Amino acid sequence: MSPVLQVGDRILTATEVLPLLAEYQLLPQLVKEIVINQAIAEIEFTSEETKLACQQFAQQNKLTSDAMLQLWLQQNNMSVKQFEALAVRQLKLEKFKQINWGKDLDTYFIQRKPLLDRVVYSLIRTTDLGIAQELYFRIKEGEQSFTQLAREYAQGPEKETDGLIGPVELQTLHPVLAKLLLASQPQQLLPPTQVGDWIIIIRLEKLLTAKLEPSMRQRLINERFNQWLQMQVSEQNWQINQSELAATTHH
Repeated sequence: MSPVLQVGDRILTATEVLPLLAEYQLLPQLVKEIVINQAIAEIEFTSEETKLACQQFAQQNKLTSDAMLQLWLQQNNMSVKQFEALAVRQLKLEKFKQINWGKDLDTYFIQRKPLLDRVVYSLIRTTDLGIAQELYFRIKEGEQSFTQLAREYAQGPEKETDGLIGPVELQTLHPVLAKLLLASQPQQLLPPTQVGDWIIIIRLEKLLTAKLEPSMRQRLINERFNQWLQMQVSEQNWQINQSELAATTHH
């Protein structure tokens, strides 16, 4: 069988490549790319769009001169035609995303918005309920500041930041903590609450509401596309002929 790939001194045949893809767990990625190719096959584009796609692809890869492009092609073992095909594939993929999920993005954003909002909050973590109650009343009565007490008593990494955390998206937080902050008003001190192994005292400092800006639109379109892709891949009835794989591996 004729060789299809040479890496250093090692020459691989077609029958050797598949077992290696399986061994290095690269087959799921290959299946993903095949699903994408099938999905975008019918997407149309103009010659002007092709030109623009190539320029954008070059910019993304910081290929600002012909010399840099040639070096990149050499390093990636790619021809100019293959480079163009790669750029066009990216263009078709973005068009596919816009066609399928661009129209109802406002509705999806409204659904996702509560967890996309960011918060800045103050936190003290401790494992001692008695200490937590004591600290809560000291802050509430204005005897000491949240900052001072966090610096002295906090048992988590917030000790290093005087108790201040954020801005962080609500969706990245523990569900109980996110729920508490969602229901809070800025500067509202909440009484000690059990979250996992910790007793926490929190105060919402600032709520930064998410907006449907271009970067957010792109993020949400990518999110919806990835959900779709994951479902498509899981539904694909793809498998490797294990007996063939074993035979080729042992040759």
